[in-house]
Amino acid sequence: MTEIAPQYPDTVAALRAAGCVYAEDEARLILDDGRGVDELVARRVLGEPLEWVLGWVEFGGLRLVVRPGVFVPRRRTELVADLAVAHLPEDSTAVDLCCGSGALGAVLRSRRAHCDVYSVDIDPVAVACARENLPDATVLCGDLFAPLPGSLRGSVDAIVANTPYVPSDQVRLLPPEAREHEPLHTLDGGPDGLALLRRISAEAPGWLRTGGRLLIEISEGQWDTARTAYEAAGLNASCQADEDTCVAIGELPAGVRSAP
Repeated sequence: MTEIAPQYPDTVAALRAAGCVYAEDEARLILDDGRGVDELVARRVLGEPLEWVLGWVEFGGLRLVVRPGVFVPRRRTELVADLAVAHLPEDSTAVDLCCGSGALGAVLRSRRAHCDVYSVDIDPVAVACARENLPDATVLCGDLFAPLPGSLRGSVDAIVANTPYVPSDQVRLLPPEAREHEPLHTLDGGPDGLALLRRISAEAPGWLRTGGRLLIEISEGQWDTARTAYEAAGLNASCQADEDTCVAIGELPAGVRSAP
């Protein structure tokens, strides 16, 4: 940053005028990038997520590629990864649905080197990005479980999912950089925010091994509804939360399987 330090005050001023709360930190990152500063600042001033502008995001101790058009993984979602890793044996199989950039799968692979990870997203743009972050995993394009090989049925140790969970009528309340730039299907979770959670939990028992777990990020106020969906599918439901997020956990008890 030394050679371009004189640009720092002007960069901070431009970002602050655009409403960037952490203008100083963002200016340092942009100037450290080494590419055309004016172009990067212009993109950020127009509201693009900083991670798109930089081309990377820090998540779970990793620096991951994130491309324009792909949902930016939030730090709060690291709890999903932490809980999954704590449950996974060294030799295990995990499925990451609605994978976006592949952030959750990448953390699982980094902490469980022998974990066989299958990541799935319906958006080809996200799938291409996930393949950059998961060169040693299987990344598939399709709707939830549909593209997974049938051989995985009954053998998955953990299914993780960062599904959209904002109720449709609340998307308008999101920060502009999310609602105006990130794909709507990655934000809008349906009338109560849990449309995809219901679909996933209904199918999950057919893929999990006995004792396997389903972990989906939700808001704390959605827990009662999520628990009902999990229990309807035959999963033992629990919840773990920290100051930032809540994870709905469903464990498959012995003797429960959904129809193929």
